[in-house]
Amino acid sequence: MDSDDLEPRKKKMPDIVLGEDISALSAHELESRIARLEEEIARCRKAIGERGATRAAAENFFKR
Repeated sequence: MDSDDLEPRKKKMPDIVLGEDISALSAHELESRIARLEEEIARCRKAIGERGATRAAAENFFKR
């Protein structure tokens, strides 16, 4: 038996579709949606920073 089988399963959150109708969502659901979007924004900003660091390293390497 795998140890993952003993872990409680997380409920998968439905994907957020930009521009979808949110009029039927509760305040709690909207707060959760905002939190998930902010997490995704932070993840994207981190990836942008990593790419900038990679580019700077490449530029420094080829300037030599």
